[in-house]
Amino acid sequence: MVLKDNHGRTVNYLRLAVTDRCNLRCFYCMPEHGIDWLQRKELMTYEEMLQLCEILVPMGIEKIRITGGEPFARKDFMQFLIKLSGIKGLKELTLTTNGVLTAPYIPELKRIGIKAVNLSLDTLDQNRFFAITRRDELDKVLHTMHELLKHDIHVKLNAVVMEGRNTEDIIPLAALTKNYPIAVRYIEEMPFNGNGEYKGLAWDHIKILDELKTTYPDIQKIADPQYSTSYNYQIPNHKGTVGIIAAYTRSFCGSCNRIRITPQGDLQTCLYADGSLNVKDLLRAQQTAEDIQQAIKQAILNKDKDGRIAEQKRAATSSQTSMASIGG
Repeated sequence: MVLKDNHGRTVNYLRLAVTDRCNLRCFYCMPEHGIDWLQRKELMTYEEMLQLCEILVPMGIEKIRITGGEPFARKDFMQFLIKLSGIKGLKELTLTTNGVLTAPYIPELKRIGIKAVNLSLDTLDQNRFFAITRRDELDKVLHTMHELLKHDIHVKLNAVVMEGRNTEDIIPLAALTKNYPIAVRYIEEMPFNGNGEYKGLAWDHIKILDELKTTYPDIQKIADPQYSTSYNYQIPNHKGTVGIIAAYTRSFCGSCNRIRITPQGDLQTCLYADGSLNVKDLLRAQQTAEDIQQAIKQAILNKDKDGRIAEQKRAATSSQTSMASIGG
């Protein structure tokens, strides 16, 4: 089955958030005191998430990325991931993690067939890391990066570029690609810090590229994979690549192939949209798989053309929402 939205775009990618909790307090994601965590009964259970994925994969979902919060902050996460990896027809299973709790599980990730992991890392400087995350955990994150590479798991380093916070890290992060086969991806800052204090975009994808060119004037554009959210580049004689994700500018919306499920079961057809359907409620009402599939199809047929339109329809300003409660 091929799942398409109302604009003719194929939808084959699910981003599933298993928790809103996180062991870091990155200022651009949530307030220092955290957010009002969901009660356990409000979260989808692992059994419900597995049931949902078993419904979605036959509909055409081929890739599932697990996000949070921080996935490893939820108890028994690895057992869930093992079961999820066994769903027949699922072609690709990946995850996004901050890397603090991840390292002990890397051999098992390799065993169950996970070939790529996105690692959130905004700086290589210990003081700036603490200022951004409000935690002193940089050494653990770097250890996770090296362990992933040792186990031949492809690493994408995701760095949110923020005025006055880490712009001096743009070049040092790019330098990592000289000796390591990693993809460093710079992300435009988005208005999801949970406290309504987003002040606008200071560093867009054009400015980030211009900064890279100050040190790497011969940086070369390379082909972007299908459905890519990043503009991708190669620095000559570097093992890895760099990419820039225009997450706020949203120039990639025209090829969007993804949907999101929040920890409480809201299906979001766009990062900037309100939840259009709560699948947890359908599961707990013991709706049939066919009824749930039909409801999901209808939600996808109401998918906005792009993030600008979706944002305009939001009931509240997007900066009052925490990225941890959406699922990244």
